[in-house]
Amino acid sequence: MPQRLQIGVVAHQAGLTVDAIRFYEKSGLLKRPPRTEGGFRLFRLEDVQDLKFIRRAQGLGFSLQEIRELLILRGERVEACEHVRELLEQKLASVRGKIEELKKLERSLEGSLRTCNRKLRQALAPHEGCCPVLEELGRASGQSPPVS
Repeated sequence: MPQRLQIGVVAHQAGLTVDAIRFYEKSGLLKRPPRTEGGFRLFRLEDVQDLKFIRRAQGLGFSLQEIRELLILRGERVEACEHVRELLEQKLASVRGKIEELKKLERSLEGSLRTCNRKLRQALAPHEGCCPVLEELGRASGQSPPVS
């Protein structure tokens, strides 16, 4: 009979929490293991490998649905390289898009910080008048600045 492992041991070996394993089981990413008469789950060593695979795929940014697809491809033992390559290309394009968005955000924050620094150097007393960044945010949201 193959070795069967309880959920705590599996969690430790896979580098996951017990709750994560239960979640993957409920999500259908992990097959429901048999249970003892006392209700304890008994996992196989293959389940540990599947959980490590899931964790690594999530680390690469794959969604649960994409991981489900990858697990199916992996389990069917068919030539899936072309399909996996397409998934990787899509994921890479998405990451590159997010990087561009973050670069825009970085430039915007740098500009706001320069405005703050300039205003603080020019101010005779701290907190004199309204903050230019708050004024700009107010204009962008359509609000008028507060009246003193």
